[in-house]
Amino acid sequence: MYCKTDEEMLSKTCEYALRAMIYIAQQSCDGKSVNIGEISKSINSPQLFIAKILQRLTRQGFVHSVKGRYGGFCISDEEAKASLADIIRAVDGEKIFQGCGLGLAYCSEKNPCPIHNTYKEARDQLHKIYSDTTLEQFRMANHEELQLRRE
Repeated sequence: MYCKTDEEMLSKTCEYALRAMIYIAQQSCDGKSVNIGEISKSINSPQLFIAKILQRLTRQGFVHSVKGRYGGFCISDEEAKASLADIIRAVDGEKIFQGCGLGLAYCSEKNPCPIHNTYKEARDQLHKIYSDTTLEQFRMANHEELQLRRE
């Protein structure tokens, strides 16, 4: 039997999206764009996969795509106000913030599973953490200390 760990609360796609967006926010704070190869290498992700994720986030207005020889991706000051929760919802939907801790379809406020109330408190706290954290905060973080690669 296989059980998800805390590390797997977000999909792999969402993990890559968050790491890419944080990296782009850090690197584009002076208006420069970051190419897909640099992003992929810096966050240790497959280039085609991260390109597809960033195309989707571009269409949703989280990041700008710059065409041409010196093109890439950049995040404006306004876009940097997006919270990590906004990005998670755009990629994975609301499940992490609303779903049952056991994945039970019948679990709800009116018909709670045995862990419903305790899990709801933890889930609400997680939502608050992600909602209170913006890409802008990573721009101010020390670039050297923040490790975005997942080994």
